[in-house]
Amino acid sequence: MSDVSTSDSLIAIQQLKSTISKQIIGQDVLVERMLIALLADGHILVEGAPGLAKTRAINALSKGIQADFHRVQFTPDLLPADLTGTEIYRPEQGSFEFQKGPLFHNLVLADEINRSPAKVQAALLEAMAERQITVGGETYKLPQLFLVMATQNPIEQEGTYPLPEAQLDRFLLHVKIDYPAPEHEKHILHLARNEAIQNGKPEQKPTLGISQESLFNARQEVLNIFMADNLEDYLLQIILASRNPAAYGEDLASWIQYGASPRASIALDRCARAKAWLNGKEYVGPEDIQELAFDVLRHRIILSYEAEAEGITSDYFIAQLIARIAVP
Repeated sequence: MSDVSTSDSLIAIQQLKSTISKQIIGQDVLVERMLIALLADGHILVEGAPGLAKTRAINALSKGIQADFHRVQFTPDLLPADLTGTEIYRPEQGSFEFQKGPLFHNLVLADEINRSPAKVQAALLEAMAERQITVGGETYKLPQLFLVMATQNPIEQEGTYPLPEAQLDRFLLHVKIDYPAPEHEKHILHLARNEAIQNGKPEQKPTLGISQESLFNARQEVLNIFMADNLEDYLLQIILASRNPAAYGEDLASWIQYGASPRASIALDRCARAKAWLNGKEYVGPEDIQELAFDVLRHRIILSYEAEAEGITSDYFIAQLIARIAVP
């Protein structure tokens, strides 16, 4: 088994994590989950109040790697073509030419995705799943390095279009973030003031970030992280229990309407491996699976009316599953 602690890719990604964490104060979970999504080749849905550095976080990530970034503000009047692009007629050539939309960037921020109607959401989620778009009968491949970070504001629900559960399943992770701790907020004040001072000085030439080739090498290393057979069975047991939890308690059985799909098994496997690799470990431990289970499962299970009436949340249900399933 190779020693991942000496991997050049690991050192580069860990340095990137440290650099971003200095710019995104008090949101260590968000920073780690973004990197896990990048390493696991998936997309991330982030839910949190305005002003919690969601845009700043993915912007900082894009500057740390050799990739381009584009932010799209989702609004009720947005059209699918505003994302995918459209064919434009060129009279001088007498033909149509495809004008690429913002989805043809490496990193895309879909800000307040629930502000746009179903057609726009479907266009984005189809591109996420297929890694290609079709316009006018022509199919166009999206970049090999392609990550979408969508955000939702949990405070205001008026005028929003909630994502259907089947479409939520396309996201690798659903991360919930909260306000920073008081000591972190003090650091944020200092950081903002220093940045305001730097804005009045000449711009420094940006340094080149991690190459895309290094990222693809890192993904291969993540896939090669060792996971014991009994731990793989434990992972699957958590997923299967979300569908049929009666063996772990009648109360759990009455709380669930639909459990997680096989996509959840794949997502939890890849994310647990990515977390272990990111921490310099040579193997996946139970703690890696348990910690990522919340972000992988919370948007993939549908609770029953009885559970909602009792105030049971998806996170509480997942916590009960983890507490009742024996750890190998």
